[in-house]
This record gives sequence, C-alpha cells and structure tokens, in this order.
Amino acid sequence: MMAMATTERQARMVELMGVLAPDEGYTLCALPGVKFMRAHSVRPRSPALVEPCIVVVCQGHKRGYLGGEAFDYHAQQFLVLSVPLPFEGETVRASAAEPMLAISIPIDLQLAAEIALAVDEAQPGNTPPPPAPRGIMASHLDDALGDAVLRLLQALTSPVETRLLGQGILREILFRVLTGEQGGALRAGLAHQTQFAKIGKALRRIHSDYHRPIDVATLAREAGMSQAAFHAGFKAVTTTSPIQYLKSTRLHKARLLMVQDGVTAATACGRVGYESTSQFSREFKRFFGRTPVEEAREMRSLLAQAPGGRGSPYVSAP
Repeated sequence: MMAMATTERQARMVELMGVLAPDEGYTLCALPGVKFMRAHSVRPRSPALVEPCIVVVCQGHKRGYLGGEAFDYHAQQFLVLSVPLPFEGETVRASAAEPMLAISIPIDLQLAAEIALAVDEAQPGNTPPPPAPRGIMASHLDDALGDAVLRLLQALTSPVETRLLGQGILREILFRVLTGEQGGALRAGLAHQTQFAKIGKALRRIHSDYHRPIDVATLAREAGMSQAAFHAGFKAVTTTSPIQYLKSTRLHKARLLMVQDGVTAATACGRVGYESTSQFSREFKRFFGRTPVEEAREMRSLLAQAPGGRGSPYVSAP
C-alpha cells in the first residue's frame, strides 16, 4: 500500500509540474524564491551557486558535486542545502517523454529558527543530538514531507490557494525537514555560536556585499575567529577558500545580471566588483567554459519566469 501511495503521489506531482512548469528551463512562481526545474535532455556538469534550499525531484535523476563528493538525487528524493554553496550539477536522466522535474524551495533561516525553538519548547529533552553538520545531503522523501510538497504544488495551481495557503505549507515543509534526518545541519546553522553558524554568517555577508571590497581578515574578525581557524572552517563547510568563493559569487551574479537584466558584460563586470574588464572576461571563461556573451545566450534559453515570480538574494538552484 505504501509503495502504491508513493507511486500515486509521484504521478500526481508529475501531472502538476506539467501545469506549473510546461517549458524547459527554470520557472518562478508567485511564492518568492520557489523555482521549478524542467529538462528534456541530459545536461553536462556545470557550475552553479546555490541558495539555502530544499530541492525535491519529482521525476528524473540529477547529480551534484561538492568538492570531491558526488550526490545523486532521484525521483521522490530531496536535497537540503543549509548554506549557500559553490556547487556543480548535471542532469543524468531526462528526455522529452520523461523530463527531469524538480522544485526548489528556499529556506527562510529566521522562520527555521522560530520553528526549531517552538519544537524544542514543545518537546524539552526529546530532541536527539544532531549529527555533525554538513552543507549538503540527500534523503528519501517520506510520506509526511511528500504529502506536504504535493499539497504545495496543488496550491500553486490556484492564485487564491497560493495566496491563502502557500506560506503555511512552506512552513510545514520546513518543519518536516527540521524534525527529520536532515534537521541536524539546519539546526547547527541556526546555533549562533557554532563554527558552522559563523561560516554561514560570513557566506551571507559575501552574498550581500559581493560588489564591495571584502577581505578575509574582515570576514574572520566579524566571525570572531582567527584567520587560520576561519580558513579551515570555511573550507570544511564549502570545500573552497574564501577568496575563490567570493570570485565564484561575483561571476555567478554577473551571469545572472546579463541573463535577467540584459546588461552587457562590461556593465556586469563593474556591478559585481571587478575593476578590469579583461580580467573579468578571462576568469569568466575559465570558470564557465564560455565567454560572457556565449554563456548569457545559453542561459536565456533555459530560464523562464512566470508572472509574479521574484528572485532570491543568492544566485541559482542546483
């Protein structure tokens, strides 16, 4: 019965995704930050900078890479990214007949903190000690979380239900993740004195001020850490150095400016903090494998925005 319920749930998710995301690429909706992803063919490994989010695969197979690890996530699995990370992703299985379909749900850290506190107050002493926090991991979609995601997709097909029910369902989804096996990483990120939380604070600072001069000494001081400890902690969470992370953030944001705002490479270069256009072009091509103009053209063909859709303070979804 449970297997049949899971099969029926997946079929209904695929049906609703056909309505919500009929076009290949990314589609935004009226709930801020919620994105749909649709791919009709296998896509090679490519870099992305992902926001703190929950990604649920409704159909198909994706694979992500962080440092030396690979993360496979299939239909009826979900991925949690508890901090913004430089990520590489590829679509492993997709076709026109059975496209890869997924939904990305942003994690509101303030709301997550409120829910975690409420859970702890309601169940004092019953919260198991969290495992060592990880920036990313994948899990199977259980019935409670799967049903909540299905109800979210159903609500998003109706403007009235989106407005009246959408935020409540997002809250339930966050509750289900926080109280499940992936809750430990989120809880660690919300505990202000842990190293994981300090690095998360530095990452949010980079994403808000990437266009301004930022140095590692300042980030370490604001985190209350020595530079050596900050470097080690930063790499443990993100698998890269602070300087490389800042560079990838600027390049991803420049790509987004060219794609969504239609600005030139020279304009995007200045807006993200580069002083040299030639240096920007060299680093952009080295990072993405294409010139700024070529990459912007390719990304425009993959990005669709529905009316009422709004972006996030980060860059893209896996």
